[in-house]
Amino acid sequence: MSTIETERRGNVARIWLNRPKQHNAQNEEMIYALDAAFAEATADDDVRVIVLAGRGRSFSSGHDLSRTVGGTSEADIAELRKTTEGRLHHERTSYFDKCLAIRNCPKPTIAQVHGHCIAAGLMLACMCDLIIAGESAKFSNPVVRMGAIGVEVFVEPWEVGVRKAKEMLFLGDVLTAEDAKHLGLANRVYPDEDLDREVDHLAERISKLPPMAARLTKESFNATLQTMGQLASWHSHFMIHQVGHATDEYQQIISPANTGDLKAFLERRDAAH
Repeated sequence: MSTIETERRGNVARIWLNRPKQHNAQNEEMIYALDAAFAEATADDDVRVIVLAGRGRSFSSGHDLSRTVGGTSEADIAELRKTTEGRLHHERTSYFDKCLAIRNCPKPTIAQVHGHCIAAGLMLACMCDLIIAGESAKFSNPVVRMGAIGVEVFVEPWEVGVRKAKEMLFLGDVLTAEDAKHLGLANRVYPDEDLDREVDHLAERISKLPPMAARLTKESFNATLQTMGQLASWHSHFMIHQVGHATDEYQQIISPANTGDLKAFLERRDAAH
């Protein structure tokens, strides 16, 4: 089964994350297929809007940790990540650069989010211009508890403000769809059964904009964020994130003795404190 599905609805390209049994956890195949799908939709002059959504019960549960923690069938990735240099190269090319490519897509983009939207799933959704959520959507980033320093692109301070971002990452709490709307993370919330139809309606409205006007407006928004320091802060966080991988506490968490039952290990560690 392909990890990505694409379809056209008029002038709207829909890209579906398609690992429903894994809650659309992002493995290497999905990440590169998603990048290719966005490139294809961007190059197609008939596409005015791109919608990113997830099959099954969730938008995305984040990165597929089975490939980077505790063994992986993707042996080349596991071998690459054994060194600091290899891990930095992998995370820059597969995570950081691929996310920025979506952020910098010249066409309007919409993330259609339902169910779990966790860590790298949240990072992915935030690369889109609009986030439209179903009532089941749950936004979270619990990876600080796992010894990581957020994820590769530090979206939370830019999406919900620094104070709320600190609460999100220090506590690992979940934001409901209504929480996300209140904080400005999600633009609109609809019942799950209406989500697909409502996103189609919004995408169709946006697709009627003169394409160059839409493109230049988006470029101006991105330039505003860049002037505010968004890209500089993301690059800085990415390097801090790499340092975090080298800490003793992180290495203990990802050791084979603990990755077999990570939840149990984290519970034992918390009880010891």
